[in-house]
Amino acid sequence: MASLIKGPGIFLAQFAGDAAPFNSWEAITRWAGSLGYKGVQVPTWDKRLFDLETAAVSDTYCQQILGIAEANGVTITELSTHLQGQLVAVHPAYDEAFDGFAPEALRGKPAERQRWAVEQVRLAAQASRRLGLNSSVSFTGALAWPYLYPWPQRPAGLIETAFGELAKRWRPILDFYDELGVDLCYEIHPGEDIFDGASFEMFLEAVDGHPRVMINYDPSHFMLMQLDYLAFIDIYHERIGAFHVKDAEFNPTGRQGVYSGYQSWVNRAGRFRSLGDGQVDFTGIFSKLAAYGYDRWAVLEWECCLKHPEVGAAEGAPFIDKHIIRVTEKAFDDFAGGKTDPAQIRRMLGIG
Repeated sequence: MASLIKGPGIFLAQFAGDAAPFNSWEAITRWAGSLGYKGVQVPTWDKRLFDLETAAVSDTYCQQILGIAEANGVTITELSTHLQGQLVAVHPAYDEAFDGFAPEALRGKPAERQRWAVEQVRLAAQASRRLGLNSSVSFTGALAWPYLYPWPQRPAGLIETAFGELAKRWRPILDFYDELGVDLCYEIHPGEDIFDGASFEMFLEAVDGHPRVMINYDPSHFMLMQLDYLAFIDIYHERIGAFHVKDAEFNPTGRQGVYSGYQSWVNRAGRFRSLGDGQVDFTGIFSKLAAYGYDRWAVLEWECCLKHPEVGAAEGAPFIDKHIIRVTEKAFDDFAGGKTDPAQIRRMLGIG
């Protein structure tokens, strides 16, 4: 019996660039396949690799994309709308900072930018369906994030109103995904209104437990927040629909902790690292996911403050492959067992 978990996969967002082999779909998929990856997660905002608008309406284009990938030994794991999803809900304090996520013509126009983002996320559902994909990954965006720390005291109802508005914006999108049979896997991430289990539950309640609300599980963020990422799987495994394999470390000092004192990534107490260089217990994670029957992709997301990305990518495929568990078909002590005898069972229990 093969493992239920698919992989290794790689998220292409951090590798796409203007130089070969990272500047075209053909070249980057050939590069990924040569490293041993079996799947690629696609950043839908990068037209050097993928044309979302065309994919949403053209079966011919989608078959061409899939054909090129297959020729290079990989398939598509999911489409990513992280940047567009972020723009579905932006607090005014972050308007200028997030303007770079949108086309230049929409910068400085938050209402138009938001409408564009919604349409982009909807296009990803259509493109996913044409590509034969059952899930997509994204961010929720954030309205309440500036009020994360309760000082000054938050006025009663502020958080509830924020989540109500967030649900109002996402509910029609989720219904559209449901019509097309595609899950929307939100990455639990600081800077989003959904950043831990409690906030995920608040959002899920606000959208009435929508069946298409799923989680893109990334333990690196939980390490940096000091959240129990193994217990998270126990609690939310039924909603985990995607998996970013990303490492991190947390080394608090007498000078800084979780908030890390405005320091650069290299100097923070919490830092993202390449796979195997951090503190995340991937043996525990893959074991729990296998035990709960997770049967989707394990996708490398490379973000390291020290190591070169191409080195991290080369090391990532064998790391993930080594951790994927081939699920056993029998119990280890089957050899010592015998046929079931109901009469024997009753005798062993002292039942007449």
